[in-house]
Amino acid sequence: MSDKEELRYKDERSGILVNGVGRSGNRALLYSMGLEEDDFRKPMIGIANSFSELVPGHIHLRELARDVSDGILEGGGIPREFDTIALCDGLCQGHCGMRYSLPSREIIADSVEAVVEGNQLDGVVLIASCDKIVPGMMMAAARLSIPAIVVTGGPMIAGKCNGRTNICLSNLREFVGEYQVGKMTYDELRKMEMASLPTVGSCSMFGTANTMSALAEVLGLTLPFMGTCPAVASEKRRLARASGKRIVKMVKVGLSTDKILTKEAFLNGIKAVMALGASTNSVLHLMAISHEAHADITLDDFDRISRQVPYLCNLRPSGAYAVDVLHDNGGIPAVLKAIQDKIDDSQITVTGHSIKEVLEAQPLVENDVIYPRSAPKNKQGGIAILHGNLAPDGAVVKASGVKPSMHQFTGKARVFNSMEDSITAIENGEIHAGEVIVLRYEGPKGGPGMREMFLVTALLVGRGMDESTALITDGRFSGSTRGPCIGHISPEAAAGGPIGLIEDGDIIHIDIPNRSLTVDLSDEELAARRKHFTPVVKATSPLLKKYSALVSSADKGAILHTHD
Repeated sequence: MSDKEELRYKDERSGILVNGVGRSGNRALLYSMGLEEDDFRKPMIGIANSFSELVPGHIHLRELARDVSDGILEGGGIPREFDTIALCDGLCQGHCGMRYSLPSREIIADSVEAVVEGNQLDGVVLIASCDKIVPGMMMAAARLSIPAIVVTGGPMIAGKCNGRTNICLSNLREFVGEYQVGKMTYDELRKMEMASLPTVGSCSMFGTANTMSALAEVLGLTLPFMGTCPAVASEKRRLARASGKRIVKMVKVGLSTDKILTKEAFLNGIKAVMALGASTNSVLHLMAISHEAHADITLDDFDRISRQVPYLCNLRPSGAYAVDVLHDNGGIPAVLKAIQDKIDDSQITVTGHSIKEVLEAQPLVENDVIYPRSAPKNKQGGIAILHGNLAPDGAVVKASGVKPSMHQFTGKARVFNSMEDSITAIENGEIHAGEVIVLRYEGPKGGPGMREMFLVTALLVGRGMDESTALITDGRFSGSTRGPCIGHISPEAAAGGPIGLIEDGDIIHIDIPNRSLTVDLSDEELAARRKHFTPVVKATSPLLKKYSALVSSADKGAILHTHD
């Protein structure tokens, strides 16, 4: 055998690092980290780990990474771990730090792409948790079109206190409102603080974090039951280890993400969103991931599907149970089983099997956690898309979290140009029944960063104002939001949208059943106001200035514009 032949270690794409005499320096670098020559013949698998001591959903991910690494070694691959960033939306809530949350999604996607492509890795395991990290990693997976598998960190176990069960962070934020109006003592509030979040993991309600983890499973990027398995369960560690073994097999058979992330897979994702009563942020993220996969979905897809797929799952913040209870009742496979006739179950998953094959062993679950199709929580899906002269390009509402009495509402506008100003007005008792809070310049461009307005909504709910007051915004909401809150209004104020033209006292109509959001202003009056309109420009950091200049509207998923 010639020297040239001896130095061809493998045919996988990572062979570019080690094959041939000219890669002597590369091999020396790998030797320096303790690898042996036989390792050059094995698939090189990246482990993208978003571990962080700043985020409760991520602080345990080092342990999961070790389990993944063990699985890769058992499968015959070489694990190579690297890091990316993570922000906790809960800790970013209510202040300027939230402006960095949505931009971090793009940073995460870019960083994973850079490392995987820079090293020509054969496959990648994406270990992620929480609101922007899971979608950011899935965006990277969609871009790369190599074998990839997602390992989610898992939800917390819900809290218990004073006879209450299934306590989640969403409840705690509402307890603050109760305390402010004298419905709860300070000692009771403190006791709830200590008991609400008893373990690590993503927040235990079906907010954005658990929505996106569930959707990673629906899209076919995780092993079954991964999306709802609790962070502290031994099952989670077994799933992580199995994922490590599975990624090596995926490399060997060439099962890449472009074979999994099809247009039909994303439509399945929307159908799951409707059945689950999932976070409104799923609209932004599914559109962004589908864009990276060249399988674009639109707001029209969400609107159409919301009329076809019923809302079935009784999960907080809109229902009674935390995510660990859903897991105990069959998790995402049980939800997909309930709507199997609505989805395309021929779609392939990382298992190498179709959804239909995965669901063969899954019994139908019909109880107080997953309602039967014959008696759903709502005949239509959990999210609705509204249009009208106030939202020409659309707006998003979590209909499942709005009390029936508020599905149609008319009120006078109270206009604010920042979240902070609206919070001050609520805490000072300046918001009254029959008013619509108009909160603008909080969109992707104008915020910049499209902050979540969860603190605003929680204060309203906690004060018992969710049946007398509504909120509309070009910002977005937490997955834990409930109440008559309409977000993602497009175009946003900073882009010249009609929401920027609203004045105090204007009459606003919300009609969720008829998918309408309008203001009692003629086209002529809107045109006259537009002549004198100058968007508010907020001072920003260098990062946010770049983001504001590149980001698209919310109705396009708040993706960054490129030249392709």
